Amino acid sequence: MSARESSVYEVRYPWTPFQLLSGAVARRLVAFRVDDRGVTMGGAPARYAGQTAFVPWRDVSAVVLWQQRTAALTPMRYVGLRRQPGAPALPGPNASLSREQTSRLAPHIDHDLFLASRHINLWALDRERLVDALHAFAPQVPLQEAEQTRADG
Repeated sequence: MSARESSVYEVRYPWTPFQLLSGAVARRLVAFRVDDRGVTMGGAPARYAGQTAFVPWRDVSAVVLWQQRTAALTPMRYVGLRRQPGAPALPGPNASLSREQTSRLAPHIDHDLFLASRHINLWALDRERLVDALHAFAPQVPLQEAEQTRADG
């Protein structure tokens, strides 16, 4: 395995009941992947094919970690892509949300970033491995963290 291949960062979903019941157990679904071509953001397991998005490096200006406060004790964690102006719309679980809805859900996150984000759910993000992959494949792309202040909601 070459150094570039070992720098690939990939996280897969665990087996889901949907996969087990449908017989689709040949492979675990990719939740998030960073490689030499760009970033793959997996869709929700039950709608995986229609919600999975691949974004080439030429369209990525930053990878952003952010949180959304909810009524739960812990905030919802997300990873998103800040993309170049004019980049095509992405499929995904957030694709149909309006600017008003995203502003209400996470006022500290701009609409386009919200749409190009995935909830870190059923998988864990390894920040160190993500940073290593970004350095290996796209050193020009920073990893940013968007903080939510108390005034944001």
